[in-house]
Amino acid sequence: MRILVTGGAGYIGSHVVKELLAAGHEVVVYDNLVKGHREAVVGGVFIEADIGDEEKLREALRGYSVEAVVHLAADTAVGESMVNPLKYYHNNVVKGLTLLKAMLEERVRYIVFSSSAAVYGEPEEAPIDELARKEPTNVYGETKLIFERMLEAFDRAYGLKYISLRYFNAAGADVSGEIGEDHDPETQLIPIVLQTALGLRPRLEIFGTDYDTPDGTCIRDYIHVSDLASAHVLAAEALYRGAQSCAYNLGNEKGYSVREVLRTAEAVVGRPIPAVEVGRRPGDPAVLIASSEKIKRELGWRPRYPDLETIIRTAWEWHRKHPRGYRTGRG
Repeated sequence: MRILVTGGAGYIGSHVVKELLAAGHEVVVYDNLVKGHREAVVGGVFIEADIGDEEKLREALRGYSVEAVVHLAADTAVGESMVNPLKYYHNNVVKGLTLLKAMLEERVRYIVFSSSAAVYGEPEEAPIDELARKEPTNVYGETKLIFERMLEAFDRAYGLKYISLRYFNAAGADVSGEIGEDHDPETQLIPIVLQTALGLRPRLEIFGTDYDTPDGTCIRDYIHVSDLASAHVLAAEALYRGAQSCAYNLGNEKGYSVREVLRTAEAVVGRPIPAVEVGRRPGDPAVLIASSEKIKRELGWRPRYPDLETIIRTAWEWHRKHPRGYRTGRG
């Protein structure tokens, strides 16, 4: 297929692009480089543009005869979404609507959407399946849920077929060491832990130690970014074969607390990592663990790197060679 990847120069997007190319697809990478990195794009056609620019979107879709879109362009920081909701509703919802309108105008029939476990909010039970109640506890999760509902409406009204992939915590780096995670500012736990190990941060801040969990810290389901990327390939191919619109969870079905991540990282790097306990962040659920049985059953997805140590080790190799991200060159 000819597939346009919005946000394809970002962390997850660059890994998705690599997996799509490896599977033999033609890829158009569409990214405004506000958060993405040109150096992270390992192949395909690159277009520097914003998804809010309908004319450029239509030109890209039409000019490259795009058949499907993988939509990853979004703002993703939970804490920021609570203090700057305007930014999140505008970028994640309004600009997303511009993308859908351009797809309709250019008769692009398939979209794989980068959604989030944040749509579930504080779950009633774990692991979470796709039918669980959806009550986001933060603006970021709300914007993802709104876009999912837009996709449902566009399917009913216009026949636009979609698969929403509800991620849990993406982590790690491509095993080749070619691409990895480089955010500014960084908000994800594992890279923050590893930046602390490299001396780029004075200490790790543990946000909240009074949650209803065994050690008092938040528990999350971590999934290797390359496993996440492979699911996008399977989803796009399933839509092309005639699959019906639906949503899938993506995780490892096992949760790790902040303290467990810290201990595992210390074992990987071979030394203690300084940490300090601080108060909770608004909008953080205590536990998020996925049930991925549906995508395993229906699409045959299997994680290749399920254990936390491997996830952290691949991330460490990337950060050790690129201590300041892509600015330090490729290792």
